[in-house]
This record gives sequence, structure tokens and C-alpha cells, in this order.
Amino acid sequence: MRLLGPVLLALIVALALLSFAWTPWNVATIDVAHRLHPASAAHWLGTDQLGRDLLSMLMAGARPSLGVAGLALAIGLIGGVPLGLLAAARPGWTDELVARCTDILFAFPAILLALLVIAVLGPGASHAALAIGLFNIPVFARVTRASARGIWTRDFILAARLAGKGRTRISLEHVLPNIAGPLITQASLQLSLGVLAEAGLSFLGLGAQPPSASWGRMVADAQTLIAVAPALALLPGLAIVVTVVAINLAGEALRERIAPETGL
Repeated sequence: MRLLGPVLLALIVALALLSFAWTPWNVATIDVAHRLHPASAAHWLGTDQLGRDLLSMLMAGARPSLGVAGLALAIGLIGGVPLGLLAAARPGWTDELVARCTDILFAFPAILLALLVIAVLGPGASHAALAIGLFNIPVFARVTRASARGIWTRDFILAARLAGKGRTRISLEHVLPNIAGPLITQASLQLSLGVLAEAGLSFLGLGAQPPSASWGRMVADAQTLIAVAPALALLPGLAIVVTVVAINLAGEALRERIAPETGL
């Protein structure tokens, strides 16, 4: 059961990567004559309202979902973790400044911040990733700061300071490895939230733009056809749910493997 999440996530990632080189049908090809066809030998999951193969659309739709969520996670980690380590290593005005800056960013709802960024830069997958990533920065800064402050009170940190190590070296060599567990847990949560956020933005037409496939836009396009062809909305919705569950299970499995080594 512990391997279910990693295996499922690896399968989804593999399908997304495979779609760069091959899909059963070209997702940009419109075949109105075969629109809304049920599952068959030619189209395993049927076709959509434009005659496009649903299986191919689902495979290609995994690319922006995972890509945007992954890039947003990287932005959050690169921007937030160093800030949290800095705040924990230097209590006083530096710590207070970081804390207040994160509070200011948290004052804006995530979706409002995303809409603001996209309104300035325009719709697109990369802009969606930037918008989601900006919200991830204060999240990781807070988690890192809270976890690292507890580590700085440990005896081995005092021993490292007595050995002449600087705060930066201690943060990288001793503090960061010991907060890997909380960071992995938060990373899996933010990655899954990133998938949901990308789907939401694509649903609103602000994420990946046509002709690129996107799970969120597939759901949006199927709104008026739910009574006629419910699979058009159910399949991409199910793909989003399965991906989010797989990410959380994989993150939990990774945390269980690493946390005993870090003592957390």
C-alpha cells in the first residue's frame, strides 16, 4: 500500500512525458464528423465535442497540470526555504522582517494574487506557474522558519557553533537536513494544491491556452454537455483527483522514509 502513491504518480508522469513524443491521436486535429463518439477500438475513451480523442487529450492535459504545479513548487522552495532559514538563524529584526513580509503576502487570497499576476502578464501556463509560485513562497518561508527555530535550540547546534561554524554553514549542514520531513510534507501538499490551482485557472481560461490540452479547460468545455456526454467532464475531473491523491500518498511515503533519518 505504501508503494501505491509513488507507482501511481510515476505512471501519470510517464504518460505526461510520453505525450510529448506520442499520443494515439493528434490532440490538435479536429474531426467533427466523429464528435461525441463512444468508446471504441479506434478511440478507447471516445471523442469530445470536436471529435478529438479523449485519451490523447487526457495524456496531453497532464503536461500543463504537472508542469505548472512543479514549476510553482520550485519557485516556492527556492524563494521560501532560504528566507525561513535566514529568519531562524538571525532572530531579531531580520526574523521580524521576514515574518511581516510573509504576513503581507498572506493578506491576499491565493486566487486573487493569481488573478492579479495574470491580469498584468496575461494568460498562459508560465504565468500561471509564477502566480501560484508567488503564493508558495510565504508558505515555505513560514514552515521553514517554524521548524528551523526548534532545531536551533538543540545541543548539536551549540556544539557546531562552539566548533566555529557560521550560521550559514550550520543552516545548510545541520538545520536543513533536520527539517526535511516537514518540508516534504508541505511540498507534497503545495504540489497537489498547484494541480488544483492550475485546473481552476485553466477552467477560467487563464491557464494553458489552445491548442494545448488542459484538464481544467476540458472540464470547462464539457459544462454544457454533461447530460449528453458526462464522460467529457468526469474523465478529466477523475484525472485531477487521482493525481492529487497520488501526490499526497507519494509525499507521505517519502516523508516516512526520510523522517526517521532526520530525527523528526
